[in-house]
Amino acid sequence: MVRPVAVIDQEDESGTSQDGPPVPRRGRGVLATVVSVLGELLITAGVIMGLFVVYSLWWTNVVANREAERDGAEVRENWARNGPGGTEKEFDAGEGVGFLHVPSMGGEVLIKKGTSTEELDKGVAGYYTKPVEATPPWEGDGNFSLAAHRDGHGAKFHDIHKIEKGDPIVLETEDTWYVYKVYEILPKTSKYHVEVLADVPEVSGKEEKGKYVTLTTCTPVLTSDYRYIVWGELVRTEKVDERRTPPKEIR
Repeated sequence: MVRPVAVIDQEDESGTSQDGPPVPRRGRGVLATVVSVLGELLITAGVIMGLFVVYSLWWTNVVANREAERDGAEVRENWARNGPGGTEKEFDAGEGVGFLHVPSMGGEVLIKKGTSTEELDKGVAGYYTKPVEATPPWEGDGNFSLAAHRDGHGAKFHDIHKIEKGDPIVLETEDTWYVYKVYEILPKTSKYHVEVLADVPEVSGKEEKGKYVTLTTCTPVLTSDYRYIVWGELVRTEKVDERRTPPKEIR
């Protein structure tokens, strides 16, 4: 009796059956899945980071500038109703006390009381109330120290590095133009170096009382590790006329 010959599947050298479908390789399939998922997660994270950068550097500027423009318009409307020639008065903390004009940086910046993040996020320059209280020029000798964001939320001091010695800084109030001249710049110092805000900023080389202005902001760009400082000294004042004719330095 002749017995039938048993048929035995044989795999070729590649590990694939000659007569049946390919045999799946489980290890390689799992690895491919892990790599695919990880890649998708990295892409998603990149998109989220990109959106955050757009929000931080663009959208916050849009929102802050809108608010600052609205508040600035209200200040000027109040001034127009009062008319020039009055006496300087006390301002509420929420009101703008004036406008800062620095041709080297461009544009005008509304000035408000306080340097908290909440206040500066409104796209304004704030004058210090602590750790050293600023002295507005209409109150006498002292240092009118200001801070504003370098990036995001209006970025009003973004171009502070363009200021040079001898450049004008003009403070506009309801009744008076205060014209300062930049005399010293400190491109990098500790955020804890509060002496830069002193009534007589000796770190800038001054030893006598006077009317000074100090601009401060973060440096380098996109960080808050250090502070960039610009000092100016008052050279003259001009009374505001009916047409609010600006000083020659900012015409």
